[in-house]
Amino acid sequence: MAAKKTQRSPEQGEKAMIAGILEGSPEAVGVAVIRLNCGCRKMAAVSLAGEAASKIIMYRDQAESICAQCKQDNGDYMRVIEQFISWNTPEPDETTKRTISAKVLGTMEDLPN
Repeated sequence: MAAKKTQRSPEQGEKAMIAGILEGSPEAVGVAVIRLNCGCRKMAAVSLAGEAASKIIMYRDQAESICAQCKQDNGDYMRVIEQFISWNTPEPDETTKRTISAKVLGTMEDLPN
């Protein structure tokens, strides 16, 4: 009987990357995650002040490198399909989370008309 290959989902890879970023960024309260329409992701740890607490990391799950489009445009914001902050435990209070999210990811008012 052949052994079954276990498929790792992109979300599992993303969780592993978040854990690694948090581990390397002791002052981080969370990790900003930006998912692009090509499957690549941009991530960076964020501090309680809403500042970068790590370098921005771009990766594509189970790939040698990011895609050609991202190499060309560095993951242009027009290709963002989802963005959020994965909070470290214990999480900041809701007001602080909203403030940090607005500073790091922007708000709907920041979008061009």
